[in-house]
Amino acid sequence: MTLGIAIEQLTAQKMPEWDAFVRQSPEATFFHLSGWKTAIEQAFRHSCPYFVVRQNRDIVGVMPLSQVKSLLFGHHLSSTAFAVYGGPLALNEDAAAALSRAAVAMADSLNVDFLEIRSIECSQSDWETRTDAHATFRKSIAGNPEDLLKAIPRKQRAVVRKALERALWIELDDGIDRFYPLYAESVRNLGTPVFAKGWFAALKQVFGSACEIAIVMTEDGPVASLMSFYFRDEVLPYYAGGAPVARRLGAHDFMYYDLMCRAVERGCTSFDFGRSKTGSGPYAFKKNFGFEPQPLAYEYYLPKGGALPDISPNNPKFRWMTSLWSKLPLPVANFVGPMVSRGLG
Repeated sequence: MTLGIAIEQLTAQKMPEWDAFVRQSPEATFFHLSGWKTAIEQAFRHSCPYFVVRQNRDIVGVMPLSQVKSLLFGHHLSSTAFAVYGGPLALNEDAAAALSRAAVAMADSLNVDFLEIRSIECSQSDWETRTDAHATFRKSIAGNPEDLLKAIPRKQRAVVRKALERALWIELDDGIDRFYPLYAESVRNLGTPVFAKGWFAALKQVFGSACEIAIVMTEDGPVASLMSFYFRDEVLPYYAGGAPVARRLGAHDFMYYDLMCRAVERGCTSFDFGRSKTGSGPYAFKKNFGFEPQPLAYEYYLPKGGALPDISPNNPKFRWMTSLWSKLPLPVANFVGPMVSRGLG
């Protein structure tokens, strides 16, 4: 190891120093913040070893990791679990190499099925890589509300304009009580196990004003909900839900357009629409909104060899589960879902 290079695990006392490094790193994302570790450990009880590389006592690299164990989905380390992005942030090649060695050593010691690094671009030249499963959607935003509307392609713009003519409005919440039922119903309908309510409460508690909850209202009550994150000059709509009537009302279209307007007012210049599975409905929706897909490079270290992991609902192994789940009574899905989803990572 290069003289002066040392590696350690993050402690609670050093979290402010970690976050200061992250905020200064051009490649950093919201999911590199130490609060993600706090929320995961609090809500899911997963162990999150976060590695720090120091050179002459200064931080020169960090890597967040989460250990996830599941009878259904296996045992793995991820950088970063429940997130779109993660991976190492390093100021030099020595720091990057030290982080890679530490992650591999931990994967070997824990006897995991795989170690996954979720990145926008590859960082491990000799690892197995999957680039065809997911894409991210990011673009610049600027101008007044009419400018933002004109930046949306014509067909989708017409849907937004029609929604703007309806009696819809946004209310911002400090809590998750209105957000969660709409989110839970949506993911049940998609055949996906819902995360526990405590996960969203932890995110709101940990990130405060950087975690915004918006509710789309009608005269009859809430019809759609959205949890978004703010990081530097970027807004990230991340968890969304809606009642069956939301689609007919264009509530989701209205919700995302309104978020763009609020984000610009707040000083944001970038809109991160998050990841979607290639070829899925959300993938097409984001393209229709004027966003170009950028393939994500997810890299894998496989200590035991074998094929790349695939816990996607498109995997025939889990397709039956998706079909069954969408038919469950909502109270049953909401009770069982958190026990299953904590293993998805």
